[in-house]
Amino acid sequence: MSDLVSATELHDLLAGEAPVRVIDVRWRLDRPEAGHADYLTGHIPGAVFAALDTELSTHGEPDAGRHPLPSTATLQAAARRWGVREGDTVVAYDDTKGLAAARAWWLLRQAGVPVRVLDGGLRAWTAAGYGTATDDVIPEPGDVVLDEIGDDALTIDEAAAFPESGVLLDVRAPERYRGETEPLDPVAGHIPGAINLPTGLHLDADGRVLDRDTVLATLEGVGVTRGTPVAAYCGSGVTAAHTALVLHEVGIDARVFPGSWSQWSNTPGRPVATGDQPG
Repeated sequence: MSDLVSATELHDLLAGEAPVRVIDVRWRLDRPEAGHADYLTGHIPGAVFAALDTELSTHGEPDAGRHPLPSTATLQAAARRWGVREGDTVVAYDDTKGLAAARAWWLLRQAGVPVRVLDGGLRAWTAAGYGTATDDVIPEPGDVVLDEIGDDALTIDEAAAFPESGVLLDVRAPERYRGETEPLDPVAGHIPGAINLPTGLHLDADGRVLDRDTVLATLEGVGVTRGTPVAAYCGSGVTAAHTALVLHEVGIDARVFPGSWSQWSNTPGRPVATGDQPG
C-alpha cells in the first residue's frame, strides 16, 4: 500500500470503521510561528495541529542544526496529545506540498506507527470539494507506545563519509547548493561529494508526487537506482524527509541527515564545496 493517500481516499477512510487520526503539520520556513494560526483559519475536520518546531523536533546549540530530532519520549507524548491510540493509522498533511508532513511521516514510521501523507495537502482536499473546520481540536489523549527512533538518521560524520559508498543528495534549491546564496546559515555551499536534486522536481504543479516512472528516471539521472545506498539532506532536515518519502514510494530506501546544512555549516572544520559539481 502506498504511503500517499488522495483526498478522496482520506475522505472515505474518515467515513469508515478503521481508526484514523489526522494531523495538520502546518509550517513554513519563512514564518514558522504561524502554523497554528493558519490551522485555525481552516483545517480538515477532526484534524489536530502538530507543532513541527516543538513536537517533531527539539532545540539545541547551533552545531546541532535548526531541527534536531526529538527524543522518543517527546514524540510519544506528542502522539498521545494528538489522540493516537494503538492500532490507529495517522494521516499527516500540510499546505506546503507535503514537505512538513513528510517530517511526521519519517519520524512516526521509525516509531512503528502506520502513517500516510495526504498527496497534494490541504489544497487537494479543498479542490476535491471537501469542507474545512476552524475549531481547535483537542482529542482524548491516546495510549500509543512508540519504538525508539533514530536508526534512519545519519550523524554528521556518517554524512561526511556517505559519498564514498553511496549517493548523498542535497535536496535544496540549486542556488543554495552552488553557494550563490544562503539566507539562513553562516556558510554557503554544500557537503563535498553531495549531488543536487531538489525535492520539488518530484512534484507536479499541484504539489502531488509525480508518477513512478518519472521519479525513477529523475533518480537514475543522478545515479540512484534500486540497490543504491542513498541519503538526503536539506537545510534543517525537513525537506530531506520528503525526498525519503518519494524514494520510498518508488521502492528505494533512503536515510536522512537531520542536522543537514544547518548543522554542517555551524560545525567548525567541516569542508565546504561550491559550484555545480559535487566537489
